[in-house]
Amino acid sequence: MNEFSKFDRCLNRENTNSVKHDRYRDSEILPMWVADMDFSVAPEITEAIRSRLDHDVYGYTHAPESLNKLIVERMQRLYQWSIKPEWLVWIPGVVAAVNIACRSIGDANSQMLSPAVVYPYIAHAAELSNRYLQKVPMVSRQQRWVMDSEWLAGRNDANDEILLLCNPHNPGGSVYSREELSELASIAEARDWVVVSDEVHCDLIFERNLKHIPIASLNPTIEQQSITLMAASKTFNLAGLGCSFAIIPNQQLRRNFRQASTGIVSHVNLFGYISTQAAYQQGEKWHQQLLDYLRGNRDYLREEINQIRGLKLDPVEATYLAWIDVSGLGLDNPHRFFEQAGVGMSPGREFGDNGFMRLNFGCSLTTLKEAVLRMRTAVDNHWDQKNV
Repeated sequence: MNEFSKFDRCLNRENTNSVKHDRYRDSEILPMWVADMDFSVAPEITEAIRSRLDHDVYGYTHAPESLNKLIVERMQRLYQWSIKPEWLVWIPGVVAAVNIACRSIGDANSQMLSPAVVYPYIAHAAELSNRYLQKVPMVSRQQRWVMDSEWLAGRNDANDEILLLCNPHNPGGSVYSREELSELASIAEARDWVVVSDEVHCDLIFERNLKHIPIASLNPTIEQQSITLMAASKTFNLAGLGCSFAIIPNQQLRRNFRQASTGIVSHVNLFGYISTQAAYQQGEKWHQQLLDYLRGNRDYLREEINQIRGLKLDPVEATYLAWIDVSGLGLDNPHRFFEQAGVGMSPGREFGDNGFMRLNFGCSLTTLKEAVLRMRTAVDNHWDQKNV
């Protein structure tokens, strides 16, 4: 059995109450939308969960000291970032953490600065926390989508309080460089903004010459103005176990964050703690194999998509999400067009641009090839009808 065989399997997820697959239950549409991979988790994680099942009491659980220590060591080893265990706040998901952070900073007059194109739940946090939302334009730099730092540098609104960062960027797949992060940090420091940084895809970087850099690790000043959000969920396919963590060095920010979550946000799932610790302690071999497989899927997808008239896919530096430019087709509803073709992607309008579609390539290569075939056939028919 080769190392890719576990990823090549087309697992049947029927009758598992899968959000991803049940959307298109009883249809022939391929589910390639939500960020949920179709791969079995690392066997070490499954074994760790099975071991805990031997003690059949599953009550309220706090994070083990060994897990806190593991996160501290991980930040130092990967990013040369020295953090303290007391800076960690465990929460059942990054989306919940973004919303908690926004509610814990400023007041009803406060403004949140968010990328104009971004994972929708980040932008929704403004409305849900009764804050004003200001969208930051995105710019393409060498085929990479990043926030417009020049636009940010020109801001002069006293109500700006929060800068939301998504790094690596979802859905664009860009990994912010040290220079780009330093520029953003400098702007935030000068204006006393708190940077809420969603870094949940930080372990899914494909290019070997790129490295994830937590913005809070740049210097002590931005560290004290940051809330960094991470989890093992996206990398190790553990989203259903509800476990993530916030790193909040500033004591007052941390106190406000905890207070905003009290009575609203539940305890982290017991098996979330178990699986996260197993992933970070024992899952690196599986992780590297995953990256190799996804890298192959990405390369295949980009080559094929860019040969389809009217479609374009820029390089994907990170995540298993492809941000496909479909504006060349001139469609009013590209989401419906591709669903009718049998491919269920995430509509770009939910992320801020109806001219794009987001495709999840965290699936078997067989499934991905079938999706591309259906897309190519539908687009070819589209152009044939245009030429009639």
